Amino acid sequence: MKLAAFRFVEDAETTRRVGLVVGDGRQWWLHPFPEGVELVPLLAADLEDRESAADEAAQADGLRPDEVVLLPPVYPTAMRGFLTFESHVESMQLALGTPGVPEEWYAAPVFQFMAPHSVVGPHDDVPYPPGTELLDFGLSLGAIVCRDVRNETPEKARSAIGGYCVVNDWSARDVQRAEMRVNFGPSKGKDFATTLGPWVVTADELERHVDGEGFLDLAMSVSVNGKRVGADVSGHMSWTFQQLVSHASRGSWVKRGEVLTSGTCSSGSLAEAWARAGHIEPPALRVGDVVEMSIEGIGSIQNRVVRRYGSVPPVQGVRRRVPRDLRVPRQAARAADLAGLSQRSNPRRPTSDTTRPATIEKDPQP
Repeated sequence: MKLAAFRFVEDAETTRRVGLVVGDGRQWWLHPFPEGVELVPLLAADLEDRESAADEAAQADGLRPDEVVLLPPVYPTAMRGFLTFESHVESMQLALGTPGVPEEWYAAPVFQFMAPHSVVGPHDDVPYPPGTELLDFGLSLGAIVCRDVRNETPEKARSAIGGYCVVNDWSARDVQRAEMRVNFGPSKGKDFATTLGPWVVTADELERHVDGEGFLDLAMSVSVNGKRVGADVSGHMSWTFQQLVSHASRGSWVKRGEVLTSGTCSSGSLAEAWARAGHIEPPALRVGDVVEMSIEGIGSIQNRVVRRYGSVPPVQGVRRRVPRDLRVPRQAARAADLAGLSQRSNPRRPTSDTTRPATIEKDPQP
């Protein structure tokens, strides 16, 4: 089942409706649910109840694509971008001048929190972000969480995945690189836009694409101005989505309405090609470029890069407060003083080689 968020062309931009999508490719119709129906609760509903609601919606006349504007299927309560494609990690490490996949990557799935308020619709224009000359895209698969999760096994967490969508994780690679040199971020390198869409395909609909190890195996591709520049399959992820939800829930809440992304697939970004070539080829995105992404069984998103509107404040740098040759010794001495103070104030605090017995938390629902 495909569920979309939309508004009529003549609606105010703040209007949000939910509809059932019937058809494939560019030949589809949208059948609205009654006003007040929300997408995430539909994903959380029992299969029988959801199908009953869809059957009722399908009785009404369908809307043509030119009658509606597709919106981001969800405005996420939070977004976590994982890094699950080993080949992409290898290429990006090469770009950073540190060839090879770090051993720590294999130990656990890592993620960054993304900017949920910067999501854009599947056909929206994307303004060129400030401060960059290396605008890039990132082809990813996204999972929408439909119930709250905490400390759940992958087997149990699987039922929390309501459906999937296509994700474009836009990136300003030069800004991102500078931010990560201070072992932090990325922040402004990735907070300006994330495309979600074109709709959500429910998890049960894609069950036939799940392999024997639990991986969702879907063909993925990306093109720029009509020319294919990358392709992969989601089955090349190193962790399943249920494992990602489970890991994110360790000692923490994963809330209903969150979006978890696979991270960029192999060849799903220009930065990988730049790393392999040793120079910027193919060229970075420019105003007027159109990026289209497709994932098997879900659909396609297409965004045009447009000129930025309005002005932005300048970046605020700071002066160096401590001479470079004195900074490290002074910081090291200060850290040593603080460490000694901490041990004196808490003598029972275990040292790094002290093993604590494992405990099991049973946290109340907030």
